[in-house]
Amino acid sequence: MGNVDQNGKIPNNVDLAGDKRLQRALEHWLPLYMEWWNDMGPAGFQTNDIYLRTAVSVEAGGWANFDYVKMPEYRWGIFMTPTESENSIGFGDHLGKPVWQEIPGEYRGNLRRIIVTQADTEPASVEQQRFLGTIAPSLYDMRNLFQVNVEEGRHLWAMVYLLFRFFGKDGRDEAEELLCRRSGDEDKPRILNAFNEACDHWLSFFCFTHFTDRDGKFQLASLAESGFEPLARTCKFMLTEEAHHLFVGESGLDRIIKRSAELTRETDGDPISAGGISLEMIQRSINYWFTFSLDLFGGEISSNAANFFGEGLKGRFKEHSRYEDHVMKDGIKIIPQVVDGSVVEEEVPYRNAINEVLRDEYIDDCQRALRKWNRTLEKAGLETRLTLPSRRFHRHQGLYSDHSFDPEGNVITKDRYEANSGRWLLNSDDNDYLVSIMNQVIEPGKMANWISAPARGINGQPLEFEYVRL
Repeated sequence: MGNVDQNGKIPNNVDLAGDKRLQRALEHWLPLYMEWWNDMGPAGFQTNDIYLRTAVSVEAGGWANFDYVKMPEYRWGIFMTPTESENSIGFGDHLGKPVWQEIPGEYRGNLRRIIVTQADTEPASVEQQRFLGTIAPSLYDMRNLFQVNVEEGRHLWAMVYLLFRFFGKDGRDEAEELLCRRSGDEDKPRILNAFNEACDHWLSFFCFTHFTDRDGKFQLASLAESGFEPLARTCKFMLTEEAHHLFVGESGLDRIIKRSAELTRETDGDPISAGGISLEMIQRSINYWFTFSLDLFGGEISSNAANFFGEGLKGRFKEHSRYEDHVMKDGIKIIPQVVDGSVVEEEVPYRNAINEVLRDEYIDDCQRALRKWNRTLEKAGLETRLTLPSRRFHRHQGLYSDHSFDPEGNVITKDRYEANSGRWLLNSDDNDYLVSIMNQVIEPGKMANWISAPARGINGQPLEFEYVRL
């Protein structure tokens, strides 16, 4: 199980060669995928050699091999972590029963919905980031962008395998639809709103990989608890790659904040005069992408979430290490709601609040990064501190979407919200300015003026390494 079959058209450790019908079906999907990649993948760099890591094993320390690869020749594949002997379902109404190797008929619709929704996010992010290579601040960052892109493509393969293997014709139809939708398209948009938002400069890219990919971490971790073992094992391997995406976002924002602090001090508080990014603009970008990412967890009160948990399909983040009661049939959770224009606390059956439980974990993790970024500002001698807005602010899903709030979570009028939204959220003037200062930097080791250099290179290489051969 640990070794990957590299000889076939589709590298895998799921014994595709032992199921010729499935193998032929996936090989038929491969040229459709390549057509999508060439149309919607990174624009302008398909013939360049990129210093990428590729999975060669699922074992710890052996799942990534670094070498120069042209992106269309990247060895996308299908990988699962090894199965655990005597594995049992770890939560919900089936607690303690053997995990499923095939889909229980009564849960087929719910599992299909879960897998398709997760799968749709993977190509969407590639489409959102398609043109960022042309304005990359360094070869180091350009390479990281492309690494994120090819791994999102591989995560699509992971979900498509499950669709083909377990859902028959319905799964094949869903897999083709995944290649037909487009991020931001008016007629066939991606399923989730955050994946239809424009990501046309690197401040948004770093916010996206920090906040939106961090949602992916928590969604994948909750699916890695699933009683449907093929899904759980698939998501566990995806998490090993997702960690790099989060590193790109968190460290990239830290580098922008560090450079903005330097320019703020050098220009007596006006970094834009030196072609930098103001801390106020960074705060607006945080507000924008954090709140769109909060929507991805779903409604605060959800019967679907209750069903997924009760059925053993989707657990909580780190179910076994963080929780003692794995059934939670009678528990409650307090959720603030708007009643007669005021925010009041209401009791909700715990299972119906599972989305909010996961959102709590996510917000805590985001706060950890804020503390790190604020230490960067403190070391620079600035008094400004970055914050996360209230979970009620700028929401488009759930209990708060029909009301207006300020960043502190206070109920306000719609007119007041609209009058201040440009001060609170990334706006068109911000985007125009950010695009204007972002010019491609291709000299090895050099960085754009608006971002600091990283602390170290990739895979032990120096910063001056030629991460992309142009």
